[in-house]
Amino acid sequence: MSDPVFLITGASSGIGAATARLASQAGYRVVLAARSTEPLEQLAAELGGAERALPVRCDVTEWDQQQAMVQSALEQYGRLDVAFANAGFGAARGFLKETPEYWRSMVLTNVYGAALTIRATITALKDSRGHLLLTGSLAGRRALPGSLYSATKFAVTAMGEAARLELNDTGVRVTLIEPGMVDTPFFEKPGEGRLAAEDVARTVMFAVSQPPHVDVNEILVRPTAQSS
Repeated sequence: MSDPVFLITGASSGIGAATARLASQAGYRVVLAARSTEPLEQLAAELGGAERALPVRCDVTEWDQQQAMVQSALEQYGRLDVAFANAGFGAARGFLKETPEYWRSMVLTNVYGAALTIRATITALKDSRGHLLLTGSLAGRRALPGSLYSATKFAVTAMGEAARLELNDTGVRVTLIEPGMVDTPFFEKPGEGRLAAEDVARTVMFAVSQPPHVDVNEILVRPTAQSS
């Protein structure tokens, strides 16, 4: 296949931007989606402009914007081969932390937004016998004290398996990427002993580079300095 198409939500920074760079290097045309347009446009220019990278403003909690995102991808490039539901953000631990409004936004983005990305891309992925990926978390495999974020990632873990079961006979592969601590804008301060966003991006590309008969369903990746 020449010039397959790789769509990424949450592409303006961190894991999404790092994955876009590696996907572009691997020969993919990339569709870059996020709420912030300026960093998307800068990244798209870096990756070769309109022929190779399409920036699309998309709030993943809005169904009409998700539909428009996929439609833009199909109009520009004619197909969709990989969809990476990566948009999400975290919250301070503690059920007396953050505001209820912040919680609502996080839950809608991390859970509802991921579900909408699946819904928006599923038909095009079936057409291409493509690949669906979701960003989960180590926090989606073990509960963290007072962490509603952890609960949202448990939901993404279940969503990934639910999607795999639904798509099992369609040729569409499904992979859940579960990073441990990553040095991204998720954290206010950089720290040692964390994965770089590029480390997670390489994990994504490992999954999508497997032969069509190989379906890597879950990848849990920790920094060596993280013991739990």
